Amino acid sequence: MLSLLIQGILIGAIYGLIALGLTLIFGIMRVINFAHGTLLMVSMFISFMCVTKLGMNPYLTLVVVVPAMFCIGYLINAGLIQRVLNKESDVREPIGALVLTFGLSVLIENVFLAIFGPNYHSVTTSFSNETLEMGSVIVALPKLYAFILATVVAIIFYLFLHKSELGRIIRAVGQSRNTALLMGVNVPHVFNIAFGIGLAVLGTAGVALIPFYNVHPSIGSIFGIKAFLTVLLGGLGSIPGALLGGLLIGIVESLCTMWVPSTLSSVVVLYAFLLFLFIRPSGLFGSRHDH
Repeated sequence: MLSLLIQGILIGAIYGLIALGLTLIFGIMRVINFAHGTLLMVSMFISFMCVTKLGMNPYLTLVVVVPAMFCIGYLINAGLIQRVLNKESDVREPIGALVLTFGLSVLIENVFLAIFGPNYHSVTTSFSNETLEMGSVIVALPKLYAFILATVVAIIFYLFLHKSELGRIIRAVGQSRNTALLMGVNVPHVFNIAFGIGLAVLGTAGVALIPFYNVHPSIGSIFGIKAFLTVLLGGLGSIPGALLGGLLIGIVESLCTMWVPSTLSSVVVLYAFLLFLFIRPSGLFGSRHDH
């Protein structure tokens, strides 16, 4: 059980990191990004290509993936989503943007399917099969490195939002975009930056996954669903909730393999999630008015 608990914490940190970008985008823009999981797949393929074609260390691909994902996010929001938001400026949760991101997800997935095919692609490194033994507990090093990376990024993300001037502006726009406009803030530009930062954080999760997880064009649906579960569990727009929700889902998913086959663990997580929503629909840290 201790081994499963540790494994759950390690993978749960990745779930939380994936959900961080999603909850930032929703918290600031009130846009549900259905393409989030697919864009994670994009970041994993960028890292995969850097490793296989350029011979880079998987973790050094951060210097390519993070700026690339920020630019992709900035351009997607500025060129597509912002146009829809301008048409639905008085709508709290724009349905048009939701439909747009869903269509974008389908488009991107099929483009990558045409380029890379349906096959699974993996990265082999010198530490891929290495483990760390702590008594009776055995931890795979790639997952431990992923946990460390997720923790560091989460801390940097928190400090950025709460200590930097740009972070304060982003949070101010999330609290009241109209007030921010009256104070002279360029809200559409802040939206572009927030969307870019959300995808940059997502890119770090893609880099963390690539050393031990196969990448294929449909992988986005797997992690996309878990990201939404994590965000809803933690509370819409709550950053601490996203991190804690990811850990809880990872732990439940890992521990339930003691009683059910691993292929059914996701089903158990879904039922546990539904049961939790009946008890607290707003999530762990969400307001009662969020649902």
